[in-house]
Amino acid sequence: MNKGTLNLITDVPGVQVGHVTLDQCINNQDSICTGVTAILPHEGNPFLQKVHAASFVLNGFGKTVGLIQLEELGLMESPIMLTNTFSVGAVLEGTLLYMLEQNPTIGDSTSSLNLVVGECNDSYLNSMRLLAVRPEHAVEALQAAAPGSFQQGAVGAGKGMICYGVKGGIGSSSRIAEHGDNAFTLGVLVLTNFGRAGECQISNWEQDKIDKPDGSVIIIVATDAPIDSRQLKRLARRAAIGLGRTGTHIHNGSGDIVIAFSNANTVAHESDHPFETQSFLRDDHPLMNELFQGTIEATEEAVYQSIRLSQTTTGRLGRVIEKGVFV
Repeated sequence: MNKGTLNLITDVPGVQVGHVTLDQCINNQDSICTGVTAILPHEGNPFLQKVHAASFVLNGFGKTVGLIQLEELGLMESPIMLTNTFSVGAVLEGTLLYMLEQNPTIGDSTSSLNLVVGECNDSYLNSMRLLAVRPEHAVEALQAAAPGSFQQGAVGAGKGMICYGVKGGIGSSSRIAEHGDNAFTLGVLVLTNFGRAGECQISNWEQDKIDKPDGSVIIIVATDAPIDSRQLKRLARRAAIGLGRTGTHIHNGSGDIVIAFSNANTVAHESDHPFETQSFLRDDHPLMNELFQGTIEATEEAVYQSIRLSQTTTGRLGRVIEKGVFV
C-alpha cells in the first residue's frame, strides 16, 4: 500500500509525538537507560474533545493503566504515555499534573480523568530499581510532542528496549487507505521489547546470548478514518497479524497490547444535547479492508523500523546490545 509522506504515525493529521530520553552511566554497576514517549491524539485538549478508542490484549503479561474505562466507554480522554515497567506510577503522576494544569475543572466541578500508560521491561540495560523517570519527565515529553518527524529507535521509552536479541525501541510507519475519491491515513507506533533472535523472519541473527525476561510490545494504531470503538477493536486485532509476520510466537511472559484510536470524530466532554450524532464508515465498505491491510503492513514495518533506526547501546553492568543489521 502507499505510505504516508513521512511514513510515521504523525502522518495522521493532528497526531503528535514527543520523547524524553535518559542516558547516564552511574558507576560500574548501574546505568540509566530509559525514557518516556508521549502520543497526543490531536492538537486540541484530549479531555474536552475525546476520541473513539479501543484496546486488544494479545498476551496480558503487562502493567498498563487506563484500559478498563477505555474499553467500557470506547473513548480516550488523555495522551497515551509509554515508559518502563517501574515508571508507570511516575509517568501517571506527571501526566495527571499536566492535564490538571490544562483543565482546572477536573476533580472539581467536573469528573475525574482516565489516563493511559503502557510499559515494557527494560531492566537488562536500565537500572530500573533506581526509578530514574520522574513525573517531570512525563511533562517534558508532553511539552515536546509535535506533529511531523520524530526520532525512532533507542529514544524515549525505547532507549533500553531489546527486540529479537538486538536493539529495539520506538518504530513507526503509515499507510494510505484509498477507494474512489476517499482516502484516509493509518499510522502505527510501536515500543518493541520482545522476541528471540532466531525468530525474526527477515534476519539471519544467531540465537540470543543473553538471559533476560520475555519482554513486551505496545502497539499504537491511529487513523483519521471515521470509525467507532467497535471497529477500532477490529483494527487492533489486525495489528497482531502484523506483529506475527515478523516472527514472534508471543512468549509466556510477554505483554503484547494494542491501543487504537480515531480522531475523525471527537466527543465533547460536556453537551446540552441528549443525543450524539456522528457518521461512521460502513463495515462492508471496501475502505474497511484497506484499513485492515494498512494496520497489518504498518505494524510489521514499524517493528522493523524500531530495529533498523536504533543503535548499539551500552547499559548497566557494562552490557552491550548491538544494532541489528538486516541482510
